[in-house]
Amino acid sequence: MTGKLQFIGLALLVCVLLSGGCNEAQKEIPSTPAEKEKAKLIKQVDRKFSDPQAHLRLGQLYQADKLWGQAEEHYSIALSFDPTNRAAQAARVKVLFGKGDTAKAKLLAQEYMKQASNLAAESLNLALEFQTQGLDDYAILCYQQALNLAPNSAKVNRQIGYYYLGKNDKVRAQEYLTRSFQLNSNQPDVASELGQLGVAVQIPEKTEKNTSNLDKTVDRYNNKAKQ
Repeated sequence: MTGKLQFIGLALLVCVLLSGGCNEAQKEIPSTPAEKEKAKLIKQVDRKFSDPQAHLRLGQLYQADKLWGQAEEHYSIALSFDPTNRAAQAARVKVLFGKGDTAKAKLLAQEYMKQASNLAAESLNLALEFQTQGLDDYAILCYQQALNLAPNSAKVNRQIGYYYLGKNDKVRAQEYLTRSFQLNSNQPDVASELGQLGVAVQIPEKTEKNTSNLDKTVDRYNNKAKQ
């Protein structure tokens, strides 16, 4: 009888242990799409640690969960393999502010802006990434930096105009969108926005870019007239 009781007790213990193990295993299995993606990316960086895009995406997932330390770590790693990754730069600044490391965040923001200061395209790219992160003060500084480098760029003026439009600053939005349209009148969307702002603009009619056939026709006519 004692042997049977011991056997039953042992069987119950095994069941409990197995049940507990199953529960633990279930806990470790990712349940949400974000967790599944995170698990996949972790395996990916295990296989290839030097993949900046994988680290960038991991940083974004940790940032979404407000796990600032882990997010900053992956952004830092991404930048070690891709130093001019503007998305990682802006996101790293954002999570440093989230961590409360304000001094480092400001220092890196200045460093990244200086790094992009030689090219209008890079300054514009960084501005867009800062704007995506909600870091408006740095975004507008980068927009102005891009504009100083390329004052006659219709696209830079257009983007700044849309930035101010998003902030409901209609006066500045009109200023930059008008300038953009003056530089390139083939922008129906800009013309539409200016129209809503009360600015009368006229979209030019389409014209033929290839005039070679017209030139040949005129030449034939002139040659015939000479005969």
